[in-house]
Amino acid sequence: MMDDARIAFIGGGNMASAIIGGLIRQGLAPAQIAVVEPFAAQRARLQQDFGVAAEEHAGASLAACRLVVWAVKPQTFKEAAGQASAHVQQALHLSVAAGIRSDSIAAWLGTERIVRAMPNTPALVGKGMTALFARGSVTAAEKMQVEQVIATTGEFLWVEAEPQLDAVTALSGSGPAYVFYFLEAMTQAGAEMGLDAQQARRLAVGTFAGASELARASQEPLQVLRERVTSKGGTTYAALTSMEQDQVKAAFVKALHAACRRAEELGDEFGR
Repeated sequence: MMDDARIAFIGGGNMASAIIGGLIRQGLAPAQIAVVEPFAAQRARLQQDFGVAAEEHAGASLAACRLVVWAVKPQTFKEAAGQASAHVQQALHLSVAAGIRSDSIAAWLGTERIVRAMPNTPALVGKGMTALFARGSVTAAEKMQVEQVIATTGEFLWVEAEPQLDAVTALSGSGPAYVFYFLEAMTQAGAEMGLDAQQARRLAVGTFAGASELARASQEPLQVLRERVTSKGGTTYAALTSMEQDQVKAAFVKALHAACRRAEELGDEFGR
């Protein structure tokens, strides 16, 4: 696929840019990539950053594309599909739009060859985590094509049931924002305790990165890793006891459930 394919992106924002950049780094020629992007400033940015041609409206040239990546906002998906559907019915379709279910996409595009993906923003630096779901008409070879594309942005995994993508959206799709939220808090606390803001940020970011790599490398439960840092009566114990008294974990779990419900609502709201 990577040798001769022509790939279209409907929408040219951050996630499309992450995938386009990854594909070009892996050797796909800019001439093999077509983008439909309504905003002139973003079209110019894509041309400048990647050398790819971007058009304002979907047209007949999309018929030559074997894969179409839908990187539009949920609320604009139906309209964009209406404009492009006549040109892309022979393609394999990959949607990275949050919440929009494949039943809706199939109805709008008139095809069953659809894969849904839930990526996250670390894809911008090649460290993304993406979950994938394929409808029954997608072949094993087509799944491999999708894997080739998504692998340029980081890791991926397949889920068997489409509703699982709502949980993925809450966990890893929105997850980078939770990390940044805790990093903000750690940086603030560090500054309040006498460090300068740059020192506090560097320590906080480095700690998150290192702990994540340790968790990735270890086969032990996360609880065990946590307990190894926590000596009873020590500093870590004091911090965790304070968080437990404030029910931080319970509040955090509750927040992820709220995100999952919102993902379900997006499908109901914009999938009609």
